[in-house]
Amino acid sequence: MSNENDIDYGPLRDLIGVWEGSDGVDVAPEPDGAETNPYYETITYSAVGNVTNAETQNLSAVHYHQIVRRKSDGEVFHNETGYWMWDSEAETVMHSLAIPRAVCVLAGGKYSGEKDADGRAVINVAAGIDDRSWKIIQSPFMLDRARTKEFRQQVVVGNGRLSYSETTIVDIYGEVFEHTDQNELVLK
Repeated sequence: MSNENDIDYGPLRDLIGVWEGSDGVDVAPEPDGAETNPYYETITYSAVGNVTNAETQNLSAVHYHQIVRRKSDGEVFHNETGYWMWDSEAETVMHSLAIPRAVCVLAGGKYSGEKDADGRAVINVAAGIDDRSWKIIQSPFMLDRARTKEFRQQVVVGNGRLSYSETTIVDIYGEVFEHTDQNELVLK
């Protein structure tokens, strides 16, 4: 059996652990415009190990669970779970996620080894409702009333710090809205 240290998690290695952040900002659609919600959160990333698909594709996987609470009342307003996967041969990062609104996303992108000024890995993934490879799946209700058309996310991680920004393009309340979230977290 292989040692956990022998698994190539690539740019995902530094995700593993429990992260906390209290400077989150969510800009979400409302019937009369936009609502801004300051938030705090905890994200727990757990090493899964190696996974083989069809005896030829080798992935390393990290499972995560994200809980987001409004600063105004401490109520959970976002609960997300999923996996981050690294395909070292294809130099591809994949992010599969599900939220309890009947929406699932499989986002992906090439990882070129990009680092920020502090030497942290810069990871970019995206998905689109009409994208052939990286998809968004949603219930008939959501397709009719709150269609998610596009998802983009950037994660910068390393040196005990994690920051992310994500944009979800949503067709809701008769308009196309750019729903954004961002936060800076530290390793607990």
